[in-house]
Amino acid sequence: MKMEEIAGPTQKQAETRNNEAKGNLSSNLSKTESVDKPPDEPEARYNRLKLFDKVMQKSLEKLIEHASFNRFASTFHPLYKKNPQKMESIHKQFIEQLRKSIQEDISRLIEEGRLEFKMNELDKLESAAQNNTAPAWRPSGVPEKDFCSFLMPYYKKQEVYMRLELKKIQAENAALAQKVLAGRESISQTEQLISTAVDEWNDGHRV
Repeated sequence: MKMEEIAGPTQKQAETRNNEAKGNLSSNLSKTESVDKPPDEPEARYNRLKLFDKVMQKSLEKLIEHASFNRFASTFHPLYKKNPQKMESIHKQFIEQLRKSIQEDISRLIEEGRLEFKMNELDKLESAAQNNTAPAWRPSGVPEKDFCSFLMPYYKKQEVYMRLELKKIQAENAALAQKVLAGRESISQTEQLISTAVDEWNDGHRV
């Protein structure tokens, strides 16, 4: 009996198991969404997470297809000839463990990278950008010009800030100058009073 005739039905069984297991990644990724999604939030905010879910599912199924039973049996042909049922059981366990490991890795990456939060923030930025009618910045192709266009607003803000600080310092200096003049006048008056008092005292002792 040819190997393909034996492996054919087994391949269909493996595909059936793959189809039954399909969607586990989707359910794992959407658990947080279904629990944390506010009732009044627009559905569009979750489109990126759903798209990521679909891409991961498709990539996972493509990977599982490369680990089909035909490939598995042909790789271990001597063992398959001795015990096809045992090889089928091993292949089933291999596929289940492979799928589970990949799903766990994806879930870990989503959690550690705070992927859901960042995608939601990206949705917010996109929504805010839609309300902005001003033309978006695009590179001109001249690095010097683009760099200047990036720095000039910063320098202008710094210039405005420095001018305000200069006015503040000038006002403080003017106030200090007034205090100094007032102090000098007070000292001059005090010196005049002392001089007058000394003259009167000297005149009194001469008499």
